[in-house]
Amino acid sequence: MPIFSNVVYTGDDHIYKNNPLKPDEFYSPILQGCYPDPAITRKGDDYYMACSSFAMFPGVPIFHSKDLVNWTDLGGVLNKVSEFNPHDTGISQGVYAPGITYNPHNDTFYMIVTAFTGGMGNIIVKTKDPMKGWGSPIKLDFNGIDPCIFFDDNGKGYIVHNDAPDKGKELYEGHRVIKVWEYDVVNDKVIPGTDKIIVDGGVDLSKKPIWIEAPHLYKKDGRYYLMCAEGGTGDNHSEVVFISDSPKGPFKPASNNPILTQRYFPKNRTDKVDWAGHADLVQGPDNKYYGVFLGIRPNDKDRVNTGRETFMLPVDWSGVFPVFENGLVPLEPKMKMPKGVTENKTGKDGFFPNGNFTFTENFTSEKLDYRWIGLRGPRENFISVTKKGLEIKPFAVNIKEVKPTSTLFYRQQHNTFSFATTIDYQPVSEKDLAGIVCLQNERFNYVFGVTKKGKDTYLLLERTEKGESKIIASTKIEIKKNIRLQVKATGDSYQFSYALNGVNFENLGGSVSGDILSTNVAGGFTGALVGLYATTANDARAE
Repeated sequence: MPIFSNVVYTGDDHIYKNNPLKPDEFYSPILQGCYPDPAITRKGDDYYMACSSFAMFPGVPIFHSKDLVNWTDLGGVLNKVSEFNPHDTGISQGVYAPGITYNPHNDTFYMIVTAFTGGMGNIIVKTKDPMKGWGSPIKLDFNGIDPCIFFDDNGKGYIVHNDAPDKGKELYEGHRVIKVWEYDVVNDKVIPGTDKIIVDGGVDLSKKPIWIEAPHLYKKDGRYYLMCAEGGTGDNHSEVVFISDSPKGPFKPASNNPILTQRYFPKNRTDKVDWAGHADLVQGPDNKYYGVFLGIRPNDKDRVNTGRETFMLPVDWSGVFPVFENGLVPLEPKMKMPKGVTENKTGKDGFFPNGNFTFTENFTSEKLDYRWIGLRGPRENFISVTKKGLEIKPFAVNIKEVKPTSTLFYRQQHNTFSFATTIDYQPVSEKDLAGIVCLQNERFNYVFGVTKKGKDTYLLLERTEKGESKIIASTKIEIKKNIRLQVKATGDSYQFSYALNGVNFENLGGSVSGDILSTNVAGGFTGALVGLYATTANDARAE
């Protein structure tokens, strides 16, 4: 069985080199790589933020902070395969667009999300303490996606979500509505017959707005605010807001919508951040409002390999409507820390890193870093930590199958990065392969691995596009002790290299395009993943 040791991931994006931090600044995105659709809540001095995870496992990554700057990774909310099992779903299914809300009336946190697996639909889970895990999913009886729960001052609960218009009333492609339900807090269910459409189409139905979604309800100064994404999660994405005297409407749009978007600027701007939207608001430690939202940082070919990431901006809510500060100008890579926050500890003392950083993993600790994830199933089903490193028990499943794979994944978090690992491995047959995989989904990926051809050991690089695989290059090798494998990307250009002595790298296959690792080419909603991969169902044949 292959044993992996000494993994080093290094991110080296020029934007961070060109924009060093001052002592009172921090970088946005606050979560780099595929951490989209952020939702945030607060209890006292504690902030909790959840994101989409699709078919990655565990589901719904969750983070904790005391100051909105320094975040700790708490793993995934849905971490029991008996309760959330995306084993047979494409990578862009699973779970997405969570809401997370603290209810002070019963001192309980609620995470609500749509699960596209196992007939689950919309589910809610609860806990008194997110640090200690969550209860079992409760299935809710309504359709649609992007649910969020809100608790009024009197303790009454409401759920808002995106849905299709009533039957026969769909006016155009992308026409959606926002619905509200009353929520039975005692029995954890929506109250039948209380559903009501509160937004039809979007801000202005006559303009045929598309994909009104990701709704969040807030109450401020006695009035109710509904904030939603509009325009779809691509380059027309935006955030809009409505106001009402009741959580059940009628809701009137703000005159200054959108309150956040990047769609108005030249496509060829430098250091572009795009697709901004899908936001949630929270009061910061300085009592000022802040918004978390998704955005992208495309590479030199204007393609999205790192996926949709979690950004932050301060929000001015001194007037009637909230306004994202600098949310309607090109987004900058850094922002001022909230007043009273004295230290940026990102990447230190166990806090999640951002900007440029190096992550080194020797697989010596019992508890594996939460950045390592499984696909369609738990990582624990195929890994064990040994004295020599991480042993992967290969499944008879290859990376192109829509099944749990024996691949320990790490999100690509930079456009310019390197990822290297040492493998101790001797394949027995052509069906055996172990190495690195760069994956956007099951139909678009690169496999860089050690396998057999007859009695000889080979290293090969395989490109799979639209499910069709092609060997880019292969070479006969003799592994005396172990082999070091490396993938390096500079924007769209990826290079795969190996070292038989651990030091002197030789390239295999030249420079290859990262196009198939982008959502532009591969489609879907995720970002590229880099994985430690082993299989006994290899179908890539060395040439």
